[in-house]
Amino acid sequence: MRSRFGNFLNSTAVTAAILVTTGGVAAAQSGGSATPAGSSAQQRAAGNMPQNGTARAEVAQLPAGPAARLTYADMAGLVEDAGIIAIAEVRRQSVVEAARAPGLAPGHARLYLQGEVQALLAAPGPVGQELTFLADVPLDSRGRAPRLRRQRFVAFADPVPGRTGQVQLVEPDALIPADPAFEARLRQVIGQFAGADVPPPVTGVRDVLWTPGNLAGESETQMFVETATGLPASISVVRRPGMAPQWGVSWSEIIDQSATAPAPDTPAWYRLACGLPRDLPADAFLQDPGSDRERARADYQLVVDSLGACTRSRS
Repeated sequence: MRSRFGNFLNSTAVTAAILVTTGGVAAAQSGGSATPAGSSAQQRAAGNMPQNGTARAEVAQLPAGPAARLTYADMAGLVEDAGIIAIAEVRRQSVVEAARAPGLAPGHARLYLQGEVQALLAAPGPVGQELTFLADVPLDSRGRAPRLRRQRFVAFADPVPGRTGQVQLVEPDALIPADPAFEARLRQVIGQFAGADVPPPVTGVRDVLWTPGNLAGESETQMFVETATGLPASISVVRRPGMAPQWGVSWSEIIDQSATAPAPDTPAWYRLACGLPRDLPADAFLQDPGSDRERARADYQLVVDSLGACTRSRS
């Protein structure tokens, strides 16, 4: 395709596709030679080419399957990572020459895309009507770059400082084909994580204690949960004679026996299912080795089994 964007890519001012990490530009190539990171030549190129990449030093790749493959954990992670979530229709695309696309995986093409924003689902501030970014996409069966014009995508991205309209996708597969069902699911997840009461990420478990009750078969296991922000949290498992064991989580300093388990596909469920270790660490117990530890382990396994797996379709 020939367009002003194709001419732009072929201009002498822009001689490379820029591959960036979360810390900034990682490398740029021109004429087969490498330009040191942070050099003036590289900065000039970076100033004219939209940046795109991740901490894994990759650029965005379209997912191989439909948006329906994304699990709740996939969507929650993308929603939390992205500063901008926008639905955009691709208006123009240009293929970046492979020689100017460092890090391009075999069987892929690097595209310079311009999209028209059709809906802004989340953003730290105003966003223009157009977004531009780089994306690596799988070649089609004929070995050609697919035509993405007039197709709608959800872009999970961060703004490029000082470059209005240019964004950097937060993950290699953070450009998702849009459809009404996916958009509805996504809006629900965004709403869930927009509240001020969203629990912080869970990072571990400490101070586990099993205590017997006054009646035979009655007991309680208390597990204090570590979080990324230091916010106190605890899980309690209560067993009573003739009743099914009950467990719940409290996101406060108070241990509440009336606390309940979080519903599936909620932020609290996501924090626990995706943050708790599969097994209790040996140094978490407040009791000496013995039967009490085994009872506590059984109660922890009850919690893990109840939550289910943190299933992800994305790497």
